[in-house]
Amino acid sequence: MIFVDTSALYALANEKDPDHERAQQIFNRLLDEKSALVTHNYVLVEATSLIQNRLGLRVARHVADECRRFTIIWVDELLHQEAVLRWANGRRTLSLVDSVSFAVMKQYGIDTAFAFDSDFVAAGFNVLNATRRR
Repeated sequence: MIFVDTSALYALANEKDPDHERAQQIFNRLLDEKSALVTHNYVLVEATSLIQNRLGLRVARHVADECRRFTIIWVDELLHQEAVLRWANGRRTLSLVDSVSFAVMKQYGIDTAFAFDSDFVAAGFNVLNATRRR
């Protein structure tokens, strides 16, 4: 299973993003390999909001439609509270959404992320591409 982060979704959606080509290559390879792609609903909310704000509703709707290919893990109260504790006691730069992502990855035994966010590497996960910090 491969966890899909907001940073990867944004790079895929934005043709002007410096990581766009690399994101397309990785995503196409994952689809060709029929990799199990997983994310959670907080990533979907964060990504579609960011994309709508920066790239428009049409692009955000396209991304939302594409995410139907993924297994979506719905964050419940227990998972949310675990992530809040990790976030509140962690580094200042770690986002709550990343905290939820790490909790999801740990809970489901996922060790690899499709991300352009070095926080995943810092948290001990394998990253398909961590070229820069977002």
